[in-house]
Amino acid sequence: MKKIFFLLSILFIGISSFAQKAEYETKTNIQYYNAATNKSDSYINERCVLDIYYPKNTKNFATIVWFHGGGLTGGSKEIPEALKNKGFAIIGVNYRLSPKVKAVKCIEDAAAAIAWAFNNIAGYGGDTSQIFVSGHSAGAYLALMNGLDKKWLQKEGIDANKIAGLIPLSSQCITHFEIRRENGIPEKQPTIDAFAPLYHVRADAPPLLLITGDRELEMLGRYEENAYMERMMKLVGHKETKLYELDGYGHGMTEPGFPLLVNEVNRIIKEKQTKK
Repeated sequence: MKKIFFLLSILFIGISSFAQKAEYETKTNIQYYNAATNKSDSYINERCVLDIYYPKNTKNFATIVWFHGGGLTGGSKEIPEALKNKGFAIIGVNYRLSPKVKAVKCIEDAAAAIAWAFNNIAGYGGDTSQIFVSGHSAGAYLALMNGLDKKWLQKEGIDANKIAGLIPLSSQCITHFEIRRENGIPEKQPTIDAFAPLYHVRADAPPLLLITGDRELEMLGRYEENAYMERMMKLVGHKETKLYELDGYGHGMTEPGFPLLVNEVNRIIKEKQTKK
């Protein structure tokens, strides 16, 4: 049965008076690789940058690392307006794009950006135990790959289980179509291999909220991929996997998806505080 959401009624749930009163600052085009790496590759130096929007003079705020969509071939970093002024930092990430590089480099860049958040957010006042990873479409795929296949973040010295929550919006859960294209696999030929989030389902992963558009309006089998992910995560013993389907919305479902993202972040923050 489809899930129907009364989005207007939840738009501002969990937004504290603190969040509304806080002053925010934006810093742009911060390089997330080290100086030697940037110097060694002009495309990394140009493309591998992030923006951070954060509450000033505030301590222990949560952070959302946000990856843009675009099929791993296009798009640019963004700080979504719907996520601003909610009491936490937003990090908008650029990453290298196919076909200029192999799509696997997008996953590596995403790992480096997440690692930057863990290594630097405390300097802005953030809490490293409250770093969430999200994105839309290709960006959601990057979030899931780094949250589920621990090897990418391990290369950066980060345990993926330290991520407070994964909230992908309309993610590919089978092998991404751009990676399939590179290997001569047609767009409509489903593949699950090491480059599929589904390949890495595990019981000890961070909390996972999957959000998609309407199954009849989404691209290809995107809802069904996420439904399969939900089922397999539960079967392997993961206790915090949920799937939301947004009736009436297609693949471009970020507008109604953002309030659900905010609510999930606030839910997990509240749960963590309760356990302290």
